Amino acid sequence: MKRPTDKYNEIPGEAARRLVTRGALVFVVVALVATLAGWTRRVNAGDTVRLPDMGLIVSRLGSLGQQLDAAKGEAALTKLQLDRANAIMANSAKYQIPADLAASIYDIALSEGIDPALGYQLVKIESSFKRDARSSAGALGYTQVQPVTARIYEPGFTEKDLLERDNNLRIGFRFLSDLLERFDHDTHLALLAYNRGPTRVSDILARGGNPANGYSAAVLKGYTAPNSAEPGWR
Repeated sequence: MKRPTDKYNEIPGEAARRLVTRGALVFVVVALVATLAGWTRRVNAGDTVRLPDMGLIVSRLGSLGQQLDAAKGEAALTKLQLDRANAIMANSAKYQIPADLAASIYDIALSEGIDPALGYQLVKIESSFKRDARSSAGALGYTQVQPVTARIYEPGFTEKDLLERDNNLRIGFRFLSDLLERFDHDTHLALLAYNRGPTRVSDILARGGNPANGYSAAVLKGYTAPNSAEPGWR
């Protein structure tokens, strides 16, 4: 899908990022010219030509270099902030969910080492983005976490705690992250373990069986893993 552009055919935010970097470069050049200009004025006003203070110039260049690095860092931060805002707005529209929920899924998925795109798909399949969703097996909330699973991460957690949005997302995504580690980052197997239980999936694999039940395929429908195309159980 082609990203929207403004009237100058630029993607929103890119022009701003270029201006930040360009402005930093202009600042460095102007400051250096100002330093040398001061030396030129001293040469014109005196009878003897004196070389500029090289120590001063080196010191000034070092200071300017630090400022340029800082400006580049600010430009990179601005890009990350714009990318985050664009992703949140895009997913809010895609899944027809409030922006604050889209932001929580995005931020908490990243903090737990989960690709946000996978996080949205998981919540969609598990609960259809319903905060108070309950399964017949007693799983709760957006990520349909069992209370017994939640207490592994947060001893003493109550059902009320687990139905709180950020708690639920954090524990569900952390559980999935742990399963990815356990199953060597095979996303299909990790999702099947999320759905069927890791012990059951491991037992099936140990017997040479296929644990697939269609769940991982449903979650990953239309999803592309970043920087890789993962094979695995479906």
